[in-house]
Amino acid sequence: MSSAFFLPAELGKRFCIYHRPADGGTGRGFVYAHPFCEEMNKARRMAALQSRRLAAAGYAVLQIDLFGCGDSSGDFADARWEIWKQDLKIAIGWLKSRLDKPLGLWGLRLGGTLAADVARDPSISIEQLLLWQPVSTGERFLTQFLRLRLAAEMLAEGTAQTSSRELRATLARGLPLDIAGYDLHPRLAAEIDALSLADLVPAVKRVHYLEVTATPEPGLSPDSQRALQAWRSKGLDVRAAAVGGEPFWSTIEVTECEALLAATEGSLKAAY
Repeated sequence: MSSAFFLPAELGKRFCIYHRPADGGTGRGFVYAHPFCEEMNKARRMAALQSRRLAAAGYAVLQIDLFGCGDSSGDFADARWEIWKQDLKIAIGWLKSRLDKPLGLWGLRLGGTLAADVARDPSISIEQLLLWQPVSTGERFLTQFLRLRLAAEMLAEGTAQTSSRELRATLARGLPLDIAGYDLHPRLAAEIDALSLADLVPAVKRVHYLEVTATPEPGLSPDSQRALQAWRSKGLDVRAAAVGGEPFWSTIEVTECEALLAATEGSLKAAY
């Protein structure tokens, strides 16, 4: 059973959906960190499907719309990385007050990178990290996002009027950019640009790391392999796998990936 509510937070309220665990639940739970901008909307169905399946398996799940996103307070133009980190910590505190065992953080794409960053703090007692296709390199991710502006210019004008370098120069001058309908603030852009997943070593017992690929023989990307090698060198228990499927967070139509849902459940079951 699921219920929606607004959670009080700094600068307003955050829209949340709470998925109650099935009777006789595990006592464990997850807070879900959604992806960036339009990827959030494309991934809503998969997030809902996985949340329901986790609840049926006995986990409590709290989905939260971060500041300036979805139905939460604030404008995206005012969003900052530290505000989003604080949002996840508030959500963790809310869920922790209702459960009797350590929690997990679950994140998709940039939300996965955000979850890893938050999980670096040992004081919040995160037991495990569930990552779906996290962003490994913020610089590359930001460049790809900026290219949406160039693609829109090509559709409207027949050719791009600017370049990624020029857009970055605009941000460096302290000016915001309208990218695909989202006002990107220079500070948030700089925070994303500086991200490196390999450096965000989480203070958790284990990491479940899952990627989706449309290639005939699914495998982890080189960037992911480098990040996970860095984590394992720090003693982290990382359980990684790649499954076949479409990148549902970026497809034109809303898409599901059953293989990812099944792999997630299998990885969690094997941990206990």
